Amino acid sequence: MIQVREPTQPPAVAGGDPTGSTIAPLDDVAISLTPAEREAAGGVFAASARALKGRPLDDEEVLTEAEFAGLRLPRRILEALGRFRRQGNDAGALLIRNMPVDLAPPATPADGFLSHWNDLPVATFGQLAVASTVGDVIAYADEKLGRVVQDITPVQGDERRQENSGTVYLELHTEDGFHPSKPDFITLLCIRPDHERVARTVVGAAAGALPLLSERAAGVLREPRFRLRVSSSFGGGADDLLTEPLPVLSGTAEVPDLLADFHAMDALDEEAGAALEELRSAFLATLRGGVLEAGDLVVVDNRTAIHGRSEFTARYDGTDRWLRRCFAVTDIRSSRADRPAGSRVCHPLRDIGLFVPGPSTTPRIEGPACMGS
Repeated sequence: MIQVREPTQPPAVAGGDPTGSTIAPLDDVAISLTPAEREAAGGVFAASARALKGRPLDDEEVLTEAEFAGLRLPRRILEALGRFRRQGNDAGALLIRNMPVDLAPPATPADGFLSHWNDLPVATFGQLAVASTVGDVIAYADEKLGRVVQDITPVQGDERRQENSGTVYLELHTEDGFHPSKPDFITLLCIRPDHERVARTVVGAAAGALPLLSERAAGVLREPRFRLRVSSSFGGGADDLLTEPLPVLSGTAEVPDLLADFHAMDALDEEAGAALEELRSAFLATLRGGVLEAGDLVVVDNRTAIHGRSEFTARYDGTDRWLRRCFAVTDIRSSRADRPAGSRVCHPLRDIGLFVPGPSTTPRIEGPACMGS
């Protein structure tokens, strides 16, 4: 049975206090729109949203419009996104500052669900435009009701959950690493920061952490000696579904792919456990990140980096921290059998047929195809 570790606050994130931190900022991988560029882009996104008001986001016409709207972003923004899509960077992330957002956003959704995307038309189309520039937008029926753009907000009663609805330190993880069509890129757009400005989005890149590993640990991490627990939302409420044994590292030594989750991943033996802890220490020593402000949009390469969030306190007063999330993949065609025709939303994991017979207490799913994606 997989062991569930209680996450600990990394030393550099303790208390969520950004002052005196050793976490390196993302300034060297940040690019900002000028006020004039923001206004122009906001006008484009608003016009696109008005033209398609009331349509669902899981609509090819809507997503095509977002893709073309993205072409109206400043050339240097498009060039930066193109380089990041093709080559990545050592930070595993790209930060776009001063993105256009709606001037009067509604209250932060208390239940984690905005009533309709039309309530945030500019932010929604801006985020879809960026996601469509680095890949093809994708979503999952099991997650956030299959919404294409999802709301990340604190939910009262979930404070200690290792979910996006919690407020405790969120462990570093690959997003949906157990899924055969896991996202290649994650976009996180800040609508509203937390009150105290202490909730830091943190990213750990393989490029920074792996050079700190011993040769033996690096070798062990390339062997299928680890299992990943499937998120309960993807398992129909079950919290004991495990992947088949899989490696943490794959791909070439020069450009490795990464699959890790320091809350939901467990090693199958002591040596593998020691290697996993060594990897975690390496990531904690090389974290990048910071507090996202309204209009900050960070793109994370989910193939080569893991991400998390420092602890913060929610007030549940309608003005709490609010991010919006959208996923993209580099090859939407590879998931065509897992999605309804004309939809970007993958079927529930159970319907895809990945579950195989196993002990009643720990049913298993076949190893995900994400090991080398």
